[in-house]
Parts: sequence; structure tokens; C-alpha cells
Amino acid sequence: MRLVIAECQVDYVGRLTAHLPKARRLLLIKSDGSVSVHADDRAYKPLNWMSPPCWLVETTPETLDSPENADGTQLWVVTNKAGEELRITITEIEHDSNHELGVDPGLVKDGVEAHLQELLAEHVETLGTGYSLVRREYMTAIGPVDLLCRDADGASVAVEIKRRGEIDGVEQLTRYLELMNRDPLLAPVQGIFAAQQIKPQAKTLANDRGIRCVTLDYDKLRGTESTEFRLF
Repeated sequence: MRLVIAECQVDYVGRLTAHLPKARRLLLIKSDGSVSVHADDRAYKPLNWMSPPCWLVETTPETLDSPENADGTQLWVVTNKAGEELRITITEIEHDSNHELGVDPGLVKDGVEAHLQELLAEHVETLGTGYSLVRREYMTAIGPVDLLCRDADGASVAVEIKRRGEIDGVEQLTRYLELMNRDPLLAPVQGIFAAQQIKPQAKTLANDRGIRCVTLDYDKLRGTESTEFRLF
């Protein structure tokens, strides 16, 4: 992983255009090729980014034969396979370092969440009539999707499973869908956010992004009925 703290301006050119005026920011370049631009707020969410597969080309004053680059300005151009560009104009670099993190073991789910995934894979028809399982833990460049399914019409469906459904889970599924919909063999990919409990804010965000929410009954999936508040 490469960490760069720099004074920079960022422009995204593609299906949409976006501009970040010059400011001090963190540039994160991962070994999977992804490049993201961060400010010192917004939690984990970047200001702008390019997901893999993409390619970074760095031009320096030596390679930019132009008078306006005599002050040391650099231009980084990140291009994806669709031809979209993330253009980062750097006027000053304060820090530039590389770090080897090694192979990450991945997120270890708690027992209930892992069991929910297993049960839902066995009873995928819970999601809808005609649904079928393609595979569990479908790997993407940014992590595994809990379930990859097909609906009754054969369309791809990505399912993210949580014990408690919150906004972070919807954001996670949104990133998976954005990446998977770039694959012509999968697209179009729909999303389902499944959890035992889903917070109202998460439902609102999911609905806004075209993601269907499904509330899971853990006891029913296990083939048992809850005995809570029962005398017999």
C-alpha cells in the first residue's frame, strides 16, 4: 500500500464529472490497483476513487514538456477499462511511503451472522420464488459478497447478510454492486440487503439505491419456532 499526503486538485471525467478544488489530502494506492482520495473526515468514505481494474500513470516535470509545470506540478491519471479518468494534479507532496501489509485473513463474522449466511444459502427460496444459489462468498476485487444468486428470470442478485442491518452494510453492498455491474458476464446485478433487524435509516438508503431489504427469521430458517413468551 502506498500513502501520499499532498496538496492536490482532483477531477473525475467519465459518465459523470466531479471536481475537488486544491486542498491537502491523503491519496491511497492499494496493491489491487485501486486509488482513492481522502479528507480528514467522512469516516472511511473517500471523496473520490477509482475501483480496479484501473491503471495509474504518473507524469513528472521531466516528462511534462510544458512551461506551467516548471514549478514541480505532477499529474496522475487513473484510467479504468471503461475509459473513465481520475485526474489528480499535485502541486506539493508532503509524504510518500510504501507499506507491505501481506495477505489479509478477511473479516471473521460472528457466529449468528455466519450461520445466517449458511442457512440462507440452503433456503435461498426465502428471497423469492424461483431463486437459485450460484455460490457463497463470491469474491470481488474489494472483498467477498455473501451470496451470489439468480432470480426466477436468471438475473444476477448480490446478497449482503447482517445480523443487524445498518447504513454501513448498505454502503458495503453498494460498493459491491458498483463493481459487479462493470462485469458484462454478471450485469445487470440487483442487490438484496438481508438481516434479522434493519434500521429505518438503512431501509431508506437501500430503497433510494434500488436495493431490496429482506428481514430474516433466524428460528424459521433453522426449522424451529421461537419458544419466547410461551408456556407450552
